[in-house]
Amino acid sequence: MNAVTTKTVTTKDTGETIDGVTVLGDYHMNGGYDWMELIEAEGWSVIPSWGCDGWDLGQWPYVMVAATRTADSIGNLFGVATYCEGDVSCTFYRTKARQWDAITEQAFFHWKNGQAHGPDDLPEAAAELPSRYRMPYTVNAA
Repeated sequence: MNAVTTKTVTTKDTGETIDGVTVLGDYHMNGGYDWMELIEAEGWSVIPSWGCDGWDLGQWPYVMVAATRTADSIGNLFGVATYCEGDVSCTFYRTKARQWDAITEQAFFHWKNGQAHGPDDLPEAAAELPSRYRMPYTVNAA
């Protein structure tokens, strides 16, 4: 599969079929940093940190999570892509809340398995994470 292609997708949260969506696929040509640069040109952004305190999201350059917001004739589309040593999965959602849930699940997996630095007080399941761990990290301007 090409690293960036246009194809028909089915949203994970609503089950809608949508034509002509920019989808990220496997990328075994170069490393993760090259993938990051390539997808930024297509409107995707790799997310370095997640949660209220900005814990690591992935293990760069081997594991990364990227997101995008685009739209079709009906409304917004929110994408999530995970990169793991060149293997890429890509999903789309109608709502930002479901996109954030998908990103949180990725963060939780890597935190729980010791593959990325995360909160010390992790519950047993991602669904049990407090809301402060289920959001993008933002730097407060003081």
